[in-house]
Amino acid sequence: MKEIKTQEGSMAVRRARWSGSWPGGEAVRRQWRLERKTLTQKTQELVNIQLVLKDYEDDFEVCDGDEDSGLDALESAEMAEELPPARRREIEEIRKAIHAENERVGELSPKLLESPGRVERGRGAGPGANNSPSQTPVCGILVDFATASHRQKSRAQALKQKTRSTKLLRLIDLDFSFTFSLLDLPPVNEYDMYIRSFGKKNTKQAYVQCNEDHVERDVQTEEVETREVWTQHPGEGAAVSGGSDRGGPGGAAVVPKVDTPRLCSFLRAACQVIAVLLEEDRVAAEPSWPPRAQDCTLPLSDGSVPFNTGLLFLQNRRVTCVHASQAQRRTVVSVHGLPGKAAAPLLDSRHLLCVWDIWQPSGPQKVLLCESEVTCCCFSPCKAFLLFAGTAHGSVLVWDLREDARIHCSLKLSGCSWTFRTSTFSTDGVLTSVNHRSPLRAIEPVSASVCKRQSCVLSPFSAPEETSGLSFHIASLDESGVLNVWVVVELPRADLAGSISDLGLIPGGRIKLLHSTAVHLGGSLFHKGDEFWVSTQTLNVKFLPSDPDRFVVGTDMGLVCHGTRQERRVFPRLFRPQQQGVRPVRVNVVDFSPFGEPVFLAGCSDGSLRLHQLTAELPRLQWDHSTGGHAINGLHWSLTRPAMFLVWDDASCIYFWDLLESDLGPVAKQSVSPDRLVAMTVVGEAEKTRGSFLALVLARASGSVDVQYLRREWATPAGDERRRLRLLLQEAP
Repeated sequence: MKEIKTQEGSMAVRRARWSGSWPGGEAVRRQWRLERKTLTQKTQELVNIQLVLKDYEDDFEVCDGDEDSGLDALESAEMAEELPPARRREIEEIRKAIHAENERVGELSPKLLESPGRVERGRGAGPGANNSPSQTPVCGILVDFATASHRQKSRAQALKQKTRSTKLLRLIDLDFSFTFSLLDLPPVNEYDMYIRSFGKKNTKQAYVQCNEDHVERDVQTEEVETREVWTQHPGEGAAVSGGSDRGGPGGAAVVPKVDTPRLCSFLRAACQVIAVLLEEDRVAAEPSWPPRAQDCTLPLSDGSVPFNTGLLFLQNRRVTCVHASQAQRRTVVSVHGLPGKAAAPLLDSRHLLCVWDIWQPSGPQKVLLCESEVTCCCFSPCKAFLLFAGTAHGSVLVWDLREDARIHCSLKLSGCSWTFRTSTFSTDGVLTSVNHRSPLRAIEPVSASVCKRQSCVLSPFSAPEETSGLSFHIASLDESGVLNVWVVVELPRADLAGSISDLGLIPGGRIKLLHSTAVHLGGSLFHKGDEFWVSTQTLNVKFLPSDPDRFVVGTDMGLVCHGTRQERRVFPRLFRPQQQGVRPVRVNVVDFSPFGEPVFLAGCSDGSLRLHQLTAELPRLQWDHSTGGHAINGLHWSLTRPAMFLVWDDASCIYFWDLLESDLGPVAKQSVSPDRLVAMTVVGEAEKTRGSFLALVLARASGSVDVQYLRREWATPAGDERRRLRLLLQEAP
């Protein structure tokens, strides 16, 4: 600062020297230029210091007047607070020197403009009086702070943009999510590496013969002459043979293509139609045996057709049971007991089973023989060519209706030859360890859907239409509560000499039974300590259509037991009546709905009727006096209507129930008299809606059997009958 003040004090002397009035002016001017250069450098350093003080600002704006000076003062104060004390004192001294220099230059500028005139007037007579005023040097230093300030603002703005771009570049990154392989070279396994290294060793090139000399050449031969002819034997008329002069290529005879399975199916259907037509012709030609007798037609039916039970071997025989096939509803079997009078010596001591077709009532299709009393029977589930029966001695019998008639006994009665078939297989005296020791009460097919899936396993040598009902199970139940399950097996071929191992198989037979499982219902369904644990008697069994592993059993204590073949726990274990306590009431019949509903009916000996659901122990609906106290002997769901079923009691009355019309009692009642009703079953077409029919097959005390075709209102279902039945069951208490 002392140097700056010294320069200010000697400014007047410098002006005189610069103007040329001072001797040695050239040297003085050089010295003045050096000093001015030094002052300019210091001024530039001061400007740089100001730029450093303003770098901290984020937004630089140009302001005018007092506001700009105020902001500069505020910024200088803030920067001064941040700098150390020694540095702040140095900057303040430089700033004061600059202000003093600026004031001195401002004061001397007018004087410098006037001084050249005075000097020139004082020297007018001298030699330098002719010099031009333009050659007079101008003293003083002028600093353009506006240009410096504008330059500094531009630099600050550029620095701000550079800083922002640097920050943005840190936030921007390239996306390398998409990659691809330029070269994928899998590693070489050990075998390939070995072959590459050592595979070509010990090899040499050799020549072999490739049969190149075997050359084929075409040659021309004469064409063979052929001719096609046909002949007919025996000949009809003059033309018995013929043909063209030239035949086809090669002279091969034309063999007609015959579809044997289709021909057999056509002949089978045609034979049935022809048999029905012949039956109608026989009825019209023989008025002595009226097939449509009006005296046996019930008021609730459109008509009736009696079976021809007046044959010699069926006379004086009481019918004990009738059963309809599940697969072929037109096929019915009737069980006849021993005759009251002797008619044929070979048949008088044997029980008979007759297989009928309701469209051909003039005579049975098959006649079967049995040594023991038949208590129950059923057909095979898929096709009605196997018949099973249970006897009072505890044996299970099987008849194969496809067997050749020549291996059975034939008798000629009343001018007509009849074939009486003995059982194909019998468990009597053969399977002693697993056979029943009590009279059989029920025999039922376990499942009808399994046979189609397993028919090829058990019988691969038979035609599909003949073996479709062979792979299934049969269950037999006796009075003591033993439930045996049998497997039906078909042998590959028949042996006319008989079998040494299968003693129950008839010579020439192919069907036999194998014991599968045995379920003792007394121990599995009833527990020790129950009131009816020892004295309970089982009467019938029915398997669930949707689950062949589960079954229900009717007892003589008014209970319906629920169980499985694997003896698993099920709920409910017992289906009870609404009355509490143990009652000696026999559940004579149980029947499931054929329309897939999880409900079943149970008819009891006291005349009560119960409708159970499989998920509840108590019945959904119960009618205690449905038959007026008479025991219910038969119960059948309708095959065409989901909400209708039929009941018959020991008073020879048939009750028609329609739950949609009335859920309080039967809607119709029909008494069968004077020939009392002893057995009943239902036949009909369940799949056909428009052409459906519903008929009752009635067995009477006199031994006669007739078919009653019910009216159409009993056979035709309503459009939403199943839905309405579900709603009724849901709303029932």
